[in-house]
Amino acid sequence: MDFVEELRWRGMIHDIMPGTDELLKKEMTTAYVGIDPTAGSLHIGHLVSVMLLRHFQRAGHKPLVLVGGATGMIGDPSGKSEERVLIDEETLRSNQEAIKKQLGRFLDFESGANRAEMVNNYDWMKNFTFLEFIREVGKHITVSYMMAKDSVKKRLETGLSFTEFSYQLVQGYDFLHLYLNKNCRLQMGGSDQWGNIVTGTELIRRKSGGEAYALTCPLITKADGTKFGKTEAGNIWLDRNLTSPYRVYQFWLNVSDEDAAQYMKIFTLLNIDQIEEALENHARAPHERHLQELLAREVTSMVHSPEDYEAAVEASRILFGKGTATTLSRLDEASFLDVFEGVPKYPVDPGLFEKETPLTALLTDHTGIFSSKGELRRLISGGGLGINKEKVTDPGAAAGRGDLINGKYLLVQKGKKNYFLIIAG
Repeated sequence: MDFVEELRWRGMIHDIMPGTDELLKKEMTTAYVGIDPTAGSLHIGHLVSVMLLRHFQRAGHKPLVLVGGATGMIGDPSGKSEERVLIDEETLRSNQEAIKKQLGRFLDFESGANRAEMVNNYDWMKNFTFLEFIREVGKHITVSYMMAKDSVKKRLETGLSFTEFSYQLVQGYDFLHLYLNKNCRLQMGGSDQWGNIVTGTELIRRKSGGEAYALTCPLITKADGTKFGKTEAGNIWLDRNLTSPYRVYQFWLNVSDEDAAQYMKIFTLLNIDQIEEALENHARAPHERHLQELLAREVTSMVHSPEDYEAAVEASRILFGKGTATTLSRLDEASFLDVFEGVPKYPVDPGLFEKETPLTALLTDHTGIFSSKGELRRLISGGGLGINKEKVTDPGAAAGRGDLINGKYLLVQKGKKNYFLIIAG
């Protein structure tokens, strides 16, 4: 399949300008997607646009990533119900560097005529004076044309500043600049960007007499209609310091059957035969959740690494009694805390571990996990106490600094399913 056919099969086309398919079949084309660096990491909501660029490059075309250092200082009104807080230049620059590093996992920036490239619209907007802008850009787009855009009409009642109203002109000029300087003929993005993208194609037509094209993908939602990528804890970030690989794995593992079938096409590079086989296997035994397991493997490995995926699988086994002390020792602190989120926690004086403290004292007097030493001894004699996934058989056993996971945590297991976390510090 060519690029457009591939996207159609994957359900990744919402709108496409006439002539786009013909252009892509005729020649290697340059296309861009814009990302506003309003945070120091991409989140999984960005993955749809990133996957567009990845498929584009795999089809032999050249992807551009426009990091919106300028537009990020304005704020796009599309899909927003209120004015966005503006970000200073220093923060934007820091965010841009972090995003570029993340994109290197998805796109090839190093080799080939179609190697990916990153540009920053602040570089060509920073010396553009207001008078120059309204003469060179503003005079070519009418107010009635701008007012007709959904992103504008939806905000008129709640309030829309001139800053956000002008956003589509700035984005339109970005497209014109890339058309003239990078031979960029296509802009892609989410369906909420259609109006802004088309403003760019119109500006290119009016300013240079050229032809440019637009393609948007649907905004991804869950089967129940709620917003994709949001959890009770907030966004699922691609930065492991903000969202651990374990939590990324768990997010995909816990999607519904209906969502898993859709997401498999959008967020993986598996081909039609592989996905159809996965759907057939899932239909035969849906309770085994093979589809979710495959989806979680593919995306976690892509976003982080196959090793991180394997570690997440091992970590997920811990709560079901299948993990070992070795498993615990391999977990980074963020993943460890994610695994035991919601487990009762007991902070204690780190000095208790400088010299070994008997478990009978640690688990009763210092934490209250057990109400009495007698109860604790009875559990030990019955084989029901575990420390860091190791069964305790000696009633006189003690815990020292060498027993702490990540130098800070001691995991207590009471029976098969009751966990407690002692925190030194």
